[in-house]
Amino acid sequence: MTLRQLLRTSGFVLACLVVALPAAAQDRLLSPADFLGYELGERFTPHHRVVAYVEHVAAHAPNVEVEQYGVTNEGRPLLVAVVSSTANMARLETIRLNNLKLTGLMEGTPDGDTPAIVWLSYNVHGNESVSTEASMAALYDLADPTNARTQAWLENTVVLLDPCINPDGRDRYVHFFNRTVGRFSNPRPDAREHHEPWPGGRTNHYYFDLNRDWAWTTQVETQQRLPRYNRWMPHIHVDFHEQGVNAPYYFAPAAQPYHEAITAWQRELQMMIGVNHARYFDENGWLFFTRQVFDLFYPGYGDTWPMFNGAIGMTYEQGGSGRAGLGIITAEGDTLTLRDRIDHHHTTSLSTVETAANNHTRIVEEFEAFFTEARTNPPGRYKTFVVKPNGNVDKLKALADHLDRQGISYGYATRARQAQGFAYTDGSTGAVSIEAGDLMVSTFQPKGVLASVLFEPEAALSDSLSYDITAWALPYVYGLDAYALPQRLDPDAPTFAYGAPATHEVAQPVAYLAEWKSFEDLQFLTAVLREGVKLRFAEEPFTIDGRSYDPGTLILTRAGNEALGDSFDRIVQNAAAGLGQSLHAVETTLVTDGADFGSSDVPFLKKPRVAVIAGEAASSYSLGQIWHFFDQQIGYPVTLVDADDFAGLHLYHYDVLILPSGSYGSVLTDSRLDDVKAWIRAGGRVIAIERGATFLAGKDGFALKRKDPEKPDEKADDDDPERALRTYGERSRKAMSERVTGAVFRAHLDPTHPLAFGYDDIYFTLKRSGSAYAFLENHWNVGVLRDDARVSGFAGAKALDAVEHSLLFGVQPMGRGEVIYLLDDLLFRGFWYNGRLLFGNAVFLVGQRSPSSF
Repeated sequence: MTLRQLLRTSGFVLACLVVALPAAAQDRLLSPADFLGYELGERFTPHHRVVAYVEHVAAHAPNVEVEQYGVTNEGRPLLVAVVSSTANMARLETIRLNNLKLTGLMEGTPDGDTPAIVWLSYNVHGNESVSTEASMAALYDLADPTNARTQAWLENTVVLLDPCINPDGRDRYVHFFNRTVGRFSNPRPDAREHHEPWPGGRTNHYYFDLNRDWAWTTQVETQQRLPRYNRWMPHIHVDFHEQGVNAPYYFAPAAQPYHEAITAWQRELQMMIGVNHARYFDENGWLFFTRQVFDLFYPGYGDTWPMFNGAIGMTYEQGGSGRAGLGIITAEGDTLTLRDRIDHHHTTSLSTVETAANNHTRIVEEFEAFFTEARTNPPGRYKTFVVKPNGNVDKLKALADHLDRQGISYGYATRARQAQGFAYTDGSTGAVSIEAGDLMVSTFQPKGVLASVLFEPEAALSDSLSYDITAWALPYVYGLDAYALPQRLDPDAPTFAYGAPATHEVAQPVAYLAEWKSFEDLQFLTAVLREGVKLRFAEEPFTIDGRSYDPGTLILTRAGNEALGDSFDRIVQNAAAGLGQSLHAVETTLVTDGADFGSSDVPFLKKPRVAVIAGEAASSYSLGQIWHFFDQQIGYPVTLVDADDFAGLHLYHYDVLILPSGSYGSVLTDSRLDDVKAWIRAGGRVIAIERGATFLAGKDGFALKRKDPEKPDEKADDDDPERALRTYGERSRKAMSERVTGAVFRAHLDPTHPLAFGYDDIYFTLKRSGSAYAFLENHWNVGVLRDDARVSGFAGAKALDAVEHSLLFGVQPMGRGEVIYLLDDLLFRGFWYNGRLLFGNAVFLVGQRSPSSF
């Protein structure tokens, strides 16, 4: 048996191959096939071998450098290879700095010419795994000194090639497939190798879709990639994907709607690149399509986010995805092979570089013009955004951190001023009082287009058939009072001192008080719980030492914490200092007004034991958001219970059971649901989210019910000639009238209920469904929609009618326990910051004593 045959059958790791290669072969650049021991397309390559090949190319090609820019949650390296001509590589840092000077992100005049900079990003979705295989072929062709065509292109281009954005998800898919496939792959769609188990390989470790995270940076992969991107600011960015097995290849130009901030040049270059791709595809007899399905509106994609950063962003979609394996029979009876899929992505990779090289002068000129326009005459109706702390500096700091991650400049007002502008809170336009401490973002800056897009109160939507959410303004995300001004106002100072967190000095305090207003307050709670601190919280307002405190205030008494001894003060103070939180130390538990700390209105906060149903019953996205919330955001232990094991779960070992959005018919059977209800009556809490709540609607013992739709006027329908003449071609748009595609709605809260502690009476929710639920009868309707609740984003007319006067968040007491219905997703994609505290209320504050009846 030859070495290559041995490697193909046993999957030996790279180290074995390198050791066995002759010395002469180790000293030269190897093709992927020679290095891996098999032809690309014969099998899927695990990530560690992809990394080894990229490092091999960098070690043996003088025109390639490799940089590790991060590490995934599971410890896999994140790499980018930089490829250009040897002359360009010798002045690579100069080229990078020159490019930043073109944007205005760095001061100075460029020194010499700047080549076109192309960034190729592969495998953002892990089970769209062909692109990483294609990346190795593209890297070899660009590095190969004997390839005259590519070496000529590289004289005018610098290529940054990321072989795998999502290594954890990709290896999850690759290991599944390699374990499942037999000696001969089976192209029949019924074969098990074409059916990934839950959760599939699309997402990262925490089941997040990294292609939706560019604007939010909630995930470690994005957090580490964006600084590298911002160091380079490429002119072209391509995101390689896969779609359904039977779909032809897709490349730009993209579909409508386009965001209005996208320039005519960006559209033109998309078309130029698409025409070049079409030439190669036509020569090879490969089918493709353009201008359908994949729009350029939502700012979190790997094509739109680069657009708002001056690049030409594009998505390329190959048919296949996790279904295709090494080969699959399509609906047309052909067999789509992995080799076919690699060829297509390989071709568009090189075609993109070719087009960039052939048009590098204009690309660089237009790129510079984009940033000149952003700095001097930015697009968009509003030129300045003013955000007020309003007593909640934590939220403002969280927003500032977000802007830092995006590279958006901001500053602060240090003096009072008057202006006119749009108020996010109520949608009015009028006088705005700017005060010292207000955060200010001017769009007259290099990142002005991105800032305008992320702050715009409502983006102009040219077509309702958008692929994703249609509203995302940061003031709604962070729950902050903000104003959009049509005139330019520059900040007075880059920083503002709000004052250090204060701790009231008491020699031997009997208790510490911590406010409950922000997500950081929730982090403080979990920090002290991890250290074994026992505490209480106020259910009613109170006054002490001349200061007023709202419901939800945490009360950490020395009484009950005697076991901690002198470390009690150290733990509490260090936790507060580490999170920048204020503490008020008091000498007595006797309050001036309200309930004393020993009152039954100041319940003990029992540290909840939390279980979450995982597995096929749960939406992996919803579960991932919950898992990430506990694991990464608040650092609190949570038990994920596989749906298959739920029948044997001893419920009484837990205080809280979370049902992510999902389908629970096979898990919560009638008998098991009876067990759950008995556990709730004994003091348990169920938190049911979106479709998890929908599952409970109408079931015996649960108060949640769908809202009865308005009955149509049947006679009017019969007499409506337009109804009978509706066309087949308009079917998609007709269906949109009943949908909400991610729009912001104004919800009314009951801030006296523990579920809404820390909030005012208005909450901005991101609604993604037209389903509507009736108010709970004789139970607590904590969050509701009223008339004219839509604030921003698309919602169909029928959906708007349906959701008026409907429930969002409710609590149903059941015996000594409670059921909490969360009909909108408070943790959506990890970025809806203002929902985190409300979710924390559901876990930690609701049900901490016997619930009150209605």
